[in-house]
Amino acid sequence: MLDQMEGSRAVAEAVALCRPQVICAYPISPQTHIVEALGEMVKSGRLGGCEFINVESEFAAMSVAIGACAAGARAYTATASQGLLFMVEALYNAAGLGLPIVMTVANRAIGAPINIWNDHGDAMSQRDCGWIQLFAETNQEALDLHIQAFRLAEELSVPVMVCMDGFILTHAFERVDIPEARQVDAYLPAYEPRQVLDVHEPVSIGAMVGPEAFMEVRYLAHAKQMMALERIPEYALGFREIFGRDAGGLVRGYRSEDAEIVVVALGSVLGTIKDVIDELREAGIRAGVLGICCFRPWPMEAVREALRDARCVVVLEKSLAVGIGGIVATNVRTALAGFAVAVHAVIAGLGGRAITRSSLAAMVRAGVDGSLPALGFLDLDRAVVERALERERRTRRSGPIAENVLRDIGVVAARIA
Repeated sequence: MLDQMEGSRAVAEAVALCRPQVICAYPISPQTHIVEALGEMVKSGRLGGCEFINVESEFAAMSVAIGACAAGARAYTATASQGLLFMVEALYNAAGLGLPIVMTVANRAIGAPINIWNDHGDAMSQRDCGWIQLFAETNQEALDLHIQAFRLAEELSVPVMVCMDGFILTHAFERVDIPEARQVDAYLPAYEPRQVLDVHEPVSIGAMVGPEAFMEVRYLAHAKQMMALERIPEYALGFREIFGRDAGGLVRGYRSEDAEIVVVALGSVLGTIKDVIDELREAGIRAGVLGICCFRPWPMEAVREALRDARCVVVLEKSLAVGIGGIVATNVRTALAGFAVAVHAVIAGLGGRAITRSSLAAMVRAGVDGSLPALGFLDLDRAVVERALERERRTRRSGPIAENVLRDIGVVAARIA
């Protein structure tokens, strides 16, 4: 059924169709509308057989999800930014215990300084905690990925986070195709946990493991992620057969087959990049784009195959690993080891800064003419940066950086003498 709705509502509709039995909720923008909608469905009786649990923190939300899942319930939660960081200990526990929890991450910058707008710093900070990470380009794909996520999580008994750009997608109204319940039921089997606490068959979940077995247990977590590299394309194909559209998979190229320069990116910015690629193609520049749909596990072979014939690769990243630069670019370079392909990392859109078509076009042209540095920052105001560095060189008590920068650009009226 086609309907015009907010991205958060579309995700809530998808989650409801997957028939979760426990939803744990703690509000934090920009994911709040998702769990609000689900709460309304549970209260009205539209989503039956589900317990909606209001908790006191994000850490509690994940802890409740762990308990519910261990008891044999299909569990779901959502979070963003500082909330994701608050549940870090529990994230590692969920992954280490192999519990098939599905969670939406409405990607938002992490502080300090405080910022509520979109970038990928939150998800990237947890890239190695053991959760599968799927990234949505559109609201339709966000809806579709949640249905696939439950199947993937429950088949392999691993937790899955579906990442969608905060505000850009969560609060955008678009036309989406809401599937029928019978379609979802045909695609997603009834939940049959691989491990469950049962008084009739007592087991321990979360036992103490010493040096004699810890490495093997951790390796098995890695092995599950490697299995996911096979399951994700398989489930995406099965999804297309039932629902009649493409969604998910490992990577997705656009005009990249014969491209000399390829832009690699994740999330909603891919739509803008595709428009720029079309314009550059008309200007005679053989450019393409590769969207990363699955960031963890890292689709090494798929990325290598997609990029091996490119002359130049530009990785557009909405996150920054302070002290080294690009996170996704590091993974791309690993995939292309042994190939003579130049890989550039360009940091963009941090804290919700606009990524414009003109800036993207200039970035690609710089990659073509060889003037792009190994690490670049799109639309960085270097004059502001230099003023801040000069202030610290000039005086020991230079003050808080963020507040000084705001004053320099005129956002804060007052100025310290």
